[in-house]
Amino acid sequence: MATADTTSFYANGVLITDSLYNPATGTGVGHIAYDPTETLGDTTAPDLQTDNSHRKDIIDYIRLRLADGIVDVELDKEHYELCIDQALTRYRQLASNSQEESYAFLKLKPETQEYILPKTVMEIRAAYRRGIGSVTGTTASQFEPFSSGYLNTYMLVAGRVGGLLSYELFVDYQKMSMKMFGGYLNFHFNKTTKKLTLIRKIPFAGANQDEDQMEDCLLHIYNYKPDSMLFNDYQAYPWLQDYAYAFAKSILGEAREKFASIAGPQGGTQLNGASLKAESIAEMKDLEQQLKNYVDGSYPLTWVIG
Repeated sequence: MATADTTSFYANGVLITDSLYNPATGTGVGHIAYDPTETLGDTTAPDLQTDNSHRKDIIDYIRLRLADGIVDVELDKEHYELCIDQALTRYRQLASNSQEESYAFLKLKPETQEYILPKTVMEIRAAYRRGIGSVTGTTASQFEPFSSGYLNTYMLVAGRVGGLLSYELFVDYQKMSMKMFGGYLNFHFNKTTKKLTLIRKIPFAGANQDEDQMEDCLLHIYNYKPDSMLFNDYQAYPWLQDYAYAFAKSILGEAREKFASIAGPQGGTQLNGASLKAESIAEMKDLEQQLKNYVDGSYPLTWVIG
């Protein structure tokens, strides 16, 4: 059922990840992709549901969808919760407005290539290291002469400015240097397990390394908007209301068709189960068509080549 949103970031904007890395020794099996027993080490494995859990969720969905537990031909609280959850699920499946483009920082732990990201992360477009690919620092081995010469010539001398052409060439130089020397990290991201695998291992920098001294990696990501944001979206909220209402009609129609009529004087009263189900189907189809017309504020598709 509907639950409160939980944060996926620390206060400084760094992603919260699950880890079995031991900072005292600089060793460990890294980050775990999937553990159905949730008994590896002292750290809980990623919250992925087991087969039995999925089966239970599907059974509950079917049971409530067929109006199980209704004896007074009116919906119960759990049925209303299911309607809201189903509206959110359908909206996230069909509407681009349910996602947002954002940036997040990830601490690169030594000798670790695998990281488990929050479940709200749906896609990763790029991973950037600082500078032109070297680990941040001021040691002689990380001194970059062209960058320092440019800074000294064009930025630190009073009354002297560089031309736009020089600046453009310098920026292109930085981009090419990042491509050639590891400024852009190669990676693989599993959308199901949320496991991010970096195709590079960060070297061990000594025992008990302070997290503040670990290198930050900038991730360009797409993530689901939290439920609270969708409920406060003036364009998405009416759609969610209408879809939950239409879905509730289908459940109520199932319940009223089970009883068909209520006994009473002059033959009793016929229930409107069939008409409720027909209205529900028509309304949900119309609402899904509205998403194709981007009435919720989603961005339309751009040109697709190939």
